[in-house]
Amino acid sequence: MSSISFIGMASVITAGITIAVGAIGPAIGEGRAVASALSAIAQQPDEKNTITRTLFVGLAMIESTAIYCFVVSMILLFANPFWDYVISAAN
Repeated sequence: MSSISFIGMASVITAGITIAVGAIGPAIGEGRAVASALSAIAQQPDEKNTITRTLFVGLAMIESTAIYCFVVSMILLFANPFWDYVISAAN
């Protein structure tokens, strides 16, 4: 197996693991955040607007983790810095 094919294989596997972890973690976090917000709204209906606003800010922060994982996987697949190193070392 050449080093170029090994880099390609490692990049695809790492991108898959990154997406898997990047989807599972935020999904669990968002579910727990929504459940807690609904519980808080049920206990204090007068504070619904404040809780909802805080919930959406928190959900955006949680979702940014999934977006970062997506960006890392796209870099590994399409703009991998190791490709240039391996190709220059092969020549």
